[in-house]
Amino acid sequence: MLSTAIAFVVSSIPLVNQIALKHHKFDLPSTRKVHQRPIARLGGVSICLGTMLALAVVGLLASESIFSTAVSSKVAWVLLGSFAFFLIGLADDLVNLSPVLRLMMQVFVASGVWLAGVRIDFLTLPSIGLTHLGWLSLPITILWLAGVVNAINWIDGLDGLASGVSCIASITVAIVSLFTGQPTVALVMLALAGSLIGFLYYNFNPAHIFMGDGGSYFIGFTIAGISVVGLVKSATITAIVLPFLILAVPILDMVAVILARLKNGQSPMAADKRHLHHRLLKIGLSHRFTVLFIYTLALWTGSLAIALAGIPNSVFVVIATTVLLGCSSWRAWNLAQQS
Repeated sequence: MLSTAIAFVVSSIPLVNQIALKHHKFDLPSTRKVHQRPIARLGGVSICLGTMLALAVVGLLASESIFSTAVSSKVAWVLLGSFAFFLIGLADDLVNLSPVLRLMMQVFVASGVWLAGVRIDFLTLPSIGLTHLGWLSLPITILWLAGVVNAINWIDGLDGLASGVSCIASITVAIVSLFTGQPTVALVMLALAGSLIGFLYYNFNPAHIFMGDGGSYFIGFTIAGISVVGLVKSATITAIVLPFLILAVPILDMVAVILARLKNGQSPMAADKRHLHHRLLKIGLSHRFTVLFIYTLALWTGSLAIALAGIPNSVFVVIATTVLLGCSSWRAWNLAQQS
């Protein structure tokens, strides 16, 4: 928990917000955005700094047993890739990179991490069994890493939405990793969760700062990469299902939006208001309740992942989150009817 505490303290210091305001690094309102006033968008600096500093301190203080495993080198490559993705996103926040250039840079970094050994080498498919991917490992790994990064980036449309959903995902991965005996993986996820909790204090509605592309890229790559190292390495069907369940909300939202755009003859990268949070706002839900409702969805899918991992007594967690989701869905239905 030391990493969580350090990350929380660092990310909750409002220094980055003051710097962004001083240098006029704002996210300006537009027709496809919900906020009505310019808001600082360099919050990713706090998230990245808090996570990395927490891990560095714990690495210096921790016993050798935590950082001497074979997984540690791959975790280090994931963190290096996360920092590279953070720089790509930060550059976009500062100078507005073109979508093609961003995608090329994402593929380049993801390919480098794949070469370092962070890769999806095999899948266990129903009725087929263990399937070694061979050369398909590279495109599938890149698709997963870049896909999750952009899924987190796309869901970052309301105050506190991406940071809260990502925090739930990070804690879920940490719980599963601890249960499966991977403390290094859990440590990284707890550090990220600490940064997100500290950042959420300033990011929840009404937000004083946004994470920007730098933050969403760092978060997405960290969760996606750590999932490859910690969850997609066993030869079971759950190894495939677990990361998808944990990240089901942003992934399904991204897939649904892409399919809708393609159906209408639009580019899958075209910005619009087809995301889940836009639809919930449109039917009459408030900004805050929309965010909280999507939190309950993320908690529910996370609880399913915990249960699928075989963690004892997880059925009670599933029951609790199902009841919570049912109550929030009922409330959402009533609000929609009233509007």
